[in-house]
Amino acid sequence: MDAKRSRQGVIFAFIAYFIWGIAPAYFKLIKQVPAEEILTHRVIWSFFFMLLLLTISRSWNGVRKVFATPKKVALLLISALLVGANWLLYIWAINHDHILEASLGYFINPLVNVLLGMLFLGERFRRLQWVAVVLALAGVLVQLWVFGSLPILGISISLTFAFYGLMRKKIAVDAQAGMLIETLWLLPASGVYLFFIAHSPTSNLANNPLSLNLLLASAGIITTIPLLFFTAATSRLKFSTLGFFQYIGPTLMFLLAVVFYGESVKPSQLLTFAFIWAGLAFFVYDALRFQRQQRSDNALAVKPVKAEG
Repeated sequence: MDAKRSRQGVIFAFIAYFIWGIAPAYFKLIKQVPAEEILTHRVIWSFFFMLLLLTISRSWNGVRKVFATPKKVALLLISALLVGANWLLYIWAINHDHILEASLGYFINPLVNVLLGMLFLGERFRRLQWVAVVLALAGVLVQLWVFGSLPILGISISLTFAFYGLMRKKIAVDAQAGMLIETLWLLPASGVYLFFIAHSPTSNLANNPLSLNLLLASAGIITTIPLLFFTAATSRLKFSTLGFFQYIGPTLMFLLAVVFYGESVKPSQLLTFAFIWAGLAFFVYDALRFQRQQRSDNALAVKPVKAEG
């Protein structure tokens, strides 16, 4: 049964990160819509889609538990603002032909997570983790020194997503309930902006083609489906194992940018990517070595002791 659940977890994790990796193709289909409008649709339709899912799965008890703790509801406002900012940066990057820089942000993200774990969760760095973080930092600093520029967009995407993950870890709520409340926090501002402030050619849904409105409504599905697969994977796999799948998304984004959307890798970007990938190589090697050491220690701990005499 454990082996079966592990196989299911691997499949679910692959599906989640695969969808996240190819999501830029969806946002390219609606690139004529301003990024802030797409964000409002993503919030609105995600909220209603979560209502439907929670009703079908009869999971409202988890939502009631969160509302019974006002402090968690208030903290979810902060996580909502962080994920909203991350979504806006991500959408803007894709629709303005900066997929490469967005992928860079998600490549950096695991290393930022390690750094935040040390600063806010009291976690200790292992030696190779230090090497990985230093290499990533060096890649950014070399770009600044040699080319006089910083990957501001990629860094912003990485930081907003990393701090969002930190907040959700601190709040410790169910993924579905948390997302419903986060989108509920963002819903009023999204509705006001879309229906009373936005004045683009696509802001009036009555004037849009049905095909475009269906694509905009699909933003809720694109947002929630991979999250559900990810949640299912987390209950079946060790978190350390799940971490190895997070490179699928930015890798697919990188390939989409270069192969399908014709984005060229600038020398400054190539140099930064080289440092980041080197850092990730150390990061993955260290994680694999640490896992092997843990298995070895566990095996020794349960090894039967022969009786003397």
